[in-house]
Amino acid sequence: MAAYCYFDIRNIRNEAVMQEYRQKVLRTVDQFDGRYIVIGGPFSVKEGQSSPVFPVMIEFPSMEKAEAWYASPDYSSLKTKRLQAVESEAVFFQGL
Repeated sequence: MAAYCYFDIRNIRNEAVMQEYRQKVLRTVDQFDGRYIVIGGPFSVKEGQSSPVFPVMIEFPSMEKAEAWYASPDYSSLKTKRLQAVESEAVFFQGL
């Protein structure tokens, strides 16, 4: 059952660090059979007060793969850099 990792990049404090992150993160996602399905772009809020700034969604084959990616040594150092460079939100969803 697929899992979806949703990130909203609310504010970038260090663009140079984020550029390094962008250059390296895809390799780590690929290692866990993930694929990006949303990277920014136009969106339209239809209900409620949601106000994404820069939404990103990654699909993994399972929640186990998503959690393994997020906790992996290869992603860990990148995650630390991302968390220092941006204000963001993250939510993982189990698919149907």
